[in-house]
Amino acid sequence: MNQIAYLDNAATTQVDPEVLETMIPYMKECYGNPSSTYALGRDSRSAIESARKQVAEILGVKATSIYFTSGGTESNNTAIAASVNDLGCTHIITSPIEHHAVLHTVKHYAKNSKISYSFVRLNAAGDVDLDDLERQLVEYAKNGHKCLVSLMHANNEIGVMLEIESVGTIARRYGAIFHSDCVQTIGHYPINLINFGVHFASASAHKFHGPKGTGILYVSDGTKFGALLHGGGQERKKRAGTENVHGIIGFAKALKLSMENFLYDHSYIKSLNKRMRIGLKEIAKEITFNHSETSLYTVLSANFQSGSNTDLMLSLLDSKGIYASGGSACSSTEDEGSHVISALNRNLPGATIRFSFSKMTSVEDIDFAIESIKGILTPTNHALSI
Repeated sequence: MNQIAYLDNAATTQVDPEVLETMIPYMKECYGNPSSTYALGRDSRSAIESARKQVAEILGVKATSIYFTSGGTESNNTAIAASVNDLGCTHIITSPIEHHAVLHTVKHYAKNSKISYSFVRLNAAGDVDLDDLERQLVEYAKNGHKCLVSLMHANNEIGVMLEIESVGTIARRYGAIFHSDCVQTIGHYPINLINFGVHFASASAHKFHGPKGTGILYVSDGTKFGALLHGGGQERKKRAGTENVHGIIGFAKALKLSMENFLYDHSYIKSLNKRMRIGLKEIAKEITFNHSETSLYTVLSANFQSGSNTDLMLSLLDSKGIYASGGSACSSTEDEGSHVISALNRNLPGATIRFSFSKMTSVEDIDFAIESIKGILTPTNHALSI
């Protein structure tokens, strides 16, 4: 097997060579501990604060509102923990199609902290029913609850996007705390977090060609919260542990590059998504898609013909050098299908495969994948059926 097509960029992306080049000095010459007071440590501290300022400027917020973390999971956990433990939230409104980093954390606090939670109504496409969100906020406020609303900006499996500014407005109207998992959108869209009206937002560098193990938590000005990790006084005493200096430098560089090149990359990736969509429809008219062309442009979730099986199809794709997924990579070790598809009651008769694209995906990758899928789906190939 010589040719491969990596089409799982929603799971992770390749580190941009420019990002790696920027990181290397902080693993070699500038390796000082940022908490050390001598020059080598001060240089690391200065680099972190410069990166923080750069990230904040890109996202339209104050540098003091950006906290560096290990990634989206830690950021989501911290935001939910802070809402319950520090901000007095006693009820959480979320959705059944959130990332497990949110769903599992919400259920943990509901079990151990005597809070309650509910799911907002979704339509068949996965869009949040804003009227139902407002109805729930009114109901729980009447019953004396302070609410946390935790809804992701873009779904990582089917790409449906939240009307995030509208949710922010509704949450403010009823004094609710608003957290949004923006892992699939920060680095992929020009974003001003002030306009979103969020109290907390999460992002992860490896979703936009930065390093794994580095993320941010945005905390709006004036929002009080305690530490999730205890120990030293790093991150203004909110996140103990020696900072991942080279990762932080990589996050800032990757975000800067993504926004500098946004117009070209956005147009290019959308064209790849469209090419894949058209190519699949030409293979079989029975193939359908789980979101509209106005959804997250990096993701294409496709439903294949009746009788096909997701695990078998992924295995056949893998054998041909095509790397895609059946849903979130974070749930691949669990003995269950996509919780997103299940929550939307699709009752799909065949395989569901998520293809996701980046600036490093080529037209040749798309064409190779389409031709390979065409071969897999030929009537003489019975290996796909169950």
